Amino acid sequence: MYVQTIAGPLLGGFITTYFHWRWIFWINVPIGAIGMVLATVFVKDVTGEGAWPLDVKGFLLCGLGLACLLFGLGGAGRGLLPGEAAIFLAGLGALALTTYVFHARRAAFPLIDLKLLSIKTFRASVVGGSLFRIGIGSIPFLLPLMLQAGFWMSAFQSGSVTFIASVGAMAMKATAAPILRRFGFRRVLFYNAILSAAFFGCYGFFTPSTPLIFMMTWLLFSGFVRSLEFTSLNAIVFADIEDSKISRAVSFSSAAQQLSLGLGIAAGAGALQGFALFNPGAGVLALENFKWAFVVMAAVSVSAAGAFFRLPPDAGSDLIRNAAGPSAEVIAPAGQ
Repeated sequence: MYVQTIAGPLLGGFITTYFHWRWIFWINVPIGAIGMVLATVFVKDVTGEGAWPLDVKGFLLCGLGLACLLFGLGGAGRGLLPGEAAIFLAGLGALALTTYVFHARRAAFPLIDLKLLSIKTFRASVVGGSLFRIGIGSIPFLLPLMLQAGFWMSAFQSGSVTFIASVGAMAMKATAAPILRRFGFRRVLFYNAILSAAFFGCYGFFTPSTPLIFMMTWLLFSGFVRSLEFTSLNAIVFADIEDSKISRAVSFSSAAQQLSLGLGIAAGAGALQGFALFNPGAGVLALENFKWAFVVMAAVSVSAAGAFFRLPPDAGSDLIRNAAGPSAEVIAPAGQ
């Protein structure tokens, strides 16, 4: 998984530059097929007892709401839809999701159990983590686009610069447990959210004349602190979840992660388009627009600190007291 994370920007940039971007998707077909075969052969089929029946109404409301909201916001942010159509879709999605909230309060077996938000550590991980991921989720869109459109790098050159953040993320895995044992989840999540947002917000102040070694060093440390935040979030999310509620918590947190990352792309594109309105002569891809888009998205990420500040000082203490500490494997970087 770590090799894939590091090689992704390099391999993707190489394929895009010297072949065609469509091959980025086709190359996953044999890898996915091999994964399915290996999982079928080696992973034991475990069926839990007392599985909840499918919440059909909740499924339809959530599916419609998420699809319309993401498509509407994404289409608006990237200029793919007329303004009226984007507003209609986003509004329809928001209405469907709001309707689901009322449905979930009455349903005996809701698709996404909103009652889990009454658990402080779970609520902080989902709410604060979503805000953090919305900001950070714009990086895969904004940073390569700025390097290629503003710095005139090829896709391969861009990937050769940005991959260093994944190296920093991998290096963090060996230090996460000692850091969390020393400072605790609450302080790490709060202060590291601020630090991560500060590193991220400064991306927009890179210029074509910025020394490459400085840029890559900044990305290296940025990847380290950002990965520490993800690691802490993905560890504490299940800290106080009872065994009988684990499956519901996994579904809830996974949906929140994917939604927030998708919103991050849409919000980053929207910010770029929005600032272009104040600078019409320069075009959407002007470096000045990227600068303020990064600042705005960093502000979204830093807002997560408020959710972490409200955690009790001993949040996740049982995980910290564990002799092995919170394992980096437990909190795999899929949500990053």
